Amino acid sequence: MERKLFTALQGDQAEKLNDALSRQGFRRSQNVLYRPSCADCQACYSARIRVADFEPSRSQWRVIRRNAVLRRRATSPWATEEQFALFRRYLDGRHAEGGMADMDIFEFAAMIEETPVRSRLIEYHAPDADLRAVCLTDLLDDGLSMVYSFFDPTRPKDSLGTYVILDHVQIARELGLPYVYLGYWVPGSEKMGYKARFGALEVYKRGQWQPLGDPSTYSAETHPLSVDPIAEQVARIHLPDARGTK
Repeated sequence: MERKLFTALQGDQAEKLNDALSRQGFRRSQNVLYRPSCADCQACYSARIRVADFEPSRSQWRVIRRNAVLRRRATSPWATEEQFALFRRYLDGRHAEGGMADMDIFEFAAMIEETPVRSRLIEYHAPDADLRAVCLTDLLDDGLSMVYSFFDPTRPKDSLGTYVILDHVQIARELGLPYVYLGYWVPGSEKMGYKARFGALEVYKRGQWQPLGDPSTYSAETHPLSVDPIAEQVARIHLPDARGTK
């Protein structure tokens, strides 16, 4: 069972609400902000990189050098057939059994284009113009939030997923932003474990951001996730009929 606290993201205050609740562990999906709020476990931790303190590891430097030929291009959040073709290859290669496996081009376009906040699509092209990776990114007042990324699954040696994160750290540095928000890290999850390999990582735990520390110490934690009173109050104000989903 999974329970989520969520609120609608709309109106003139959408960007301020996105900024405020992202700092409290929430994530955006189209025009909704949500955060896991399960009664019996705390398996999901919102994670972010402290840009000023981040230094790539040796293996991450190799990833940067390996992908130095790629060219970054920031565009408005507008879906294209080329992006969708890459998205389908990514799902078929990496998440064939996942909840998004049956998404069609219209659902893909909605995921990309339905945003009430400042969002960009960051594309990464090879010298021959081949599209290698894409990330839907929100611009927050204190950082970049990587909403969803996908890449060419036929090039595993390029570590494109890692490269996109490393490049977002660089973008944040260029913009003078202190954080890169990565979404949720789940201890013990093979698909989520890569996030713990980034230095200067913080997780939102018991109502505050804390350094990750030793990832192995998190695997046994099953205590309830406490919902911040402020976050819960904001959610109720902006969505009077807010309900948890199971």
